[in-house]
Amino acid sequence: MTTVLELKQVTKTFGSGHKKVEALKNTEFKADRGELIAIIGPSGSGKSTFLTLVGGLLTPTSGDVILNGQNITKMSEKERSQIRLNEIGFILQASNLIPFLTVAKQMKLLNKVKKGNMSVGEMEQLYEDLGIGDLRGKYPSDLSGGERQRVAIAKALYSNPSIVLADEPTASLDSDRAYEVMELLKRETKSKKTTSIVVTHDTRLTDYCDKVYYMTDGVLKLQEEN
Repeated sequence: MTTVLELKQVTKTFGSGHKKVEALKNTEFKADRGELIAIIGPSGSGKSTFLTLVGGLLTPTSGDVILNGQNITKMSEKERSQIRLNEIGFILQASNLIPFLTVAKQMKLLNKVKKGNMSVGEMEQLYEDLGIGDLRGKYPSDLSGGERQRVAIAKALYSNPSIVLADEPTASLDSDRAYEVMELLKRETKSKKTTSIVVTHDTRLTDYCDKVYYMTDGVLKLQEEN
């Protein structure tokens, strides 16, 4: 198996003195190509901190985050932003769509800033899989919360990232749609040999995952298989 992501003795602390918060305690973590991993935990447990560290949006207080053999902890912000563009697909709760661009133009913009995106045929299939083919002429403000979320997922997968980071990707979806989205993420992860990490508090989604970690008070633990 090829290791895509590794965290070595990573910690993240906010504040100092009596206001010091250990958001992430000493963490070792490894994710391989083609794995779909869930990180489950209540609000405030450190899940989002973990995701922002892995995505190069924050730097750890100590330790190393290694993505595809590159230590992103040691990089400049400019280098990290290139890694984010080329390697990482983010699916965030507040769907990161540009308000003044239609769904189709959101994808076209990615073609201007990044090479190696999906082909037209692959994109059409993705639209179909997500049930958003008829939304391509619409703006984000014209979409329901669930539709926005599905477009955000399409946008993240369209760039053919080596790692997909999803923060509560099914939060605004009903159960049926949530399962469909997880099925799609699983299919994309396996067929494209990407690595997907889903942060959620929804334990119903774990059946789709290869590994499940639990996070409480900044401590990450792998759930042992039965």
